[in-house]
Amino acid sequence: MFETVITAFSDAFTVQTLVLIFAGVFIGQIFGAIPGLSALTAIAIAVPLTYYFTPVGALAFLVSINKGGTVGGAVSAILMNTPGTPEAAATAFDGHPLAKQGKGLKALKMALFSSVTGDSLSDFVLFAVSAPLALIAIKMGPTEMLAVIVFALTIIASLVGKSMFKGLIAAFLGLLLATVGLDPEGGTSRFIFGMPDLMDGLPISAVGIGVLAMAEVLRQLVMMRGANADSHLPFSSNNPQDKQLSWAEFRGCLRTILRSAAIGTGIGALPGIGSSAAAFISYNAAVRASKRPETFGKGNIEGIAAAEAANSSVVGANFIPLLSIGIPGNVAAALILGAFIVHGIQPGPNLMHEQGRLVYGMFAAMVIANMTNLLLGYSGLRIFALAARAPARVVFPVIGLICLTGAYLTSGTFGLPLVVGFAVIGLVMRQLDFSFVTFIIGFVLGPSFELAVRQTAILSDATLGYFFDRPIAMLILALAAFTLVRSIWKHVLRSRKNATA
Repeated sequence: MFETVITAFSDAFTVQTLVLIFAGVFIGQIFGAIPGLSALTAIAIAVPLTYYFTPVGALAFLVSINKGGTVGGAVSAILMNTPGTPEAAATAFDGHPLAKQGKGLKALKMALFSSVTGDSLSDFVLFAVSAPLALIAIKMGPTEMLAVIVFALTIIASLVGKSMFKGLIAAFLGLLLATVGLDPEGGTSRFIFGMPDLMDGLPISAVGIGVLAMAEVLRQLVMMRGANADSHLPFSSNNPQDKQLSWAEFRGCLRTILRSAAIGTGIGALPGIGSSAAAFISYNAAVRASKRPETFGKGNIEGIAAAEAANSSVVGANFIPLLSIGIPGNVAAALILGAFIVHGIQPGPNLMHEQGRLVYGMFAAMVIANMTNLLLGYSGLRIFALAARAPARVVFPVIGLICLTGAYLTSGTFGLPLVVGFAVIGLVMRQLDFSFVTFIIGFVLGPSFELAVRQTAILSDATLGYFFDRPIAMLILALAAFTLVRSIWKHVLRSRKNATA
């Protein structure tokens, strides 16, 4: 084991991997800083490119983009009151008032330090618990895996978006599209409509780029006629103290940072809740714990610390279910799961045993990415602030061209209409408030779900009594049923309240 760890760290410290980590963090920060874009957009575009990298380099690149995006999202939230990423919305509550007071640099530095601290603590938890969870998960059979996937989709559908029913519909649509291609058992073709290119199924790169990146580009182009955000803020005052973040100020927020990191790590380990929820929950916890709650929303630097430590700590924790049981914790993890698959690697209980060198190499890359995030973020605050003010009429057409290029590199000319088609689907889903998060995760989990269903049907001989001999599966399915009933009951109560109002 010790030799595996040493070898894995040596893989992470190669010149190629270090360059990819630096590039990933830089790209993530830029994409996160530009309103309307996010690390998800960058990851969706980058997944096809990682085909040409080593497995460690590919994962290091994508993870670094994800980490850089959490830092970049705070830039436009603070300077323009327009969150670069959804999870940075809570950061704007106190960050933008500070920027209006000429303390933009101070707010950005607190966001950076809090983000890196929370992310590092979350990674430490990931390192500590992934192997023990994998040992537990390796004893789970197809029936238990089926129950876990059902529970994960139910949780995600109930927590993402306003309607659980729409979330489930989106998830089932993703599962349905995952059946395109060859039957895993019989080898017969399904839903290919005479197109040989679909024999291997819909490429995850085209689906991800279309639904996430290209659809967002279309949405932003449609909204481009709207009001522009204020981009003429006093970035910093003439007072030197307004430009610096003292150790005393950071130490005063340390308890908030640790509490928010714990909240974010716990939420991140649960599939589907996401960093936005972690940021708002931690922000509210900071308000309740403060001796001066009335100052929040008016420029309290503690509010920035709470939001940024929480949303960044979700990044590492989201890999806990992915590495231990093969279930992605959020869309970013689902896209990175696609990169695993591109390189012929199947995350799950056996990953730690079969690909220990790869996993520990990924852990080492996370540590390096955190340090790079800190150094690059601190030295480039002013540069990223300029990136946040880049004209949308230039940015989004360029991103659209990059999306099409990425699809062409992985799927040839066949990928171009797929990206456009799924972009339209993603745009319609956004307009109708269907969760594209559950759609993507349902699509990624589709093959595993189908395999678990078929294996369970064979083992049980299609009799329900088989489940009573699998107490763990029964417990997980009972939790899924409870989640479903609870969500339905909340919907009924909300409908009654609206009817009587």
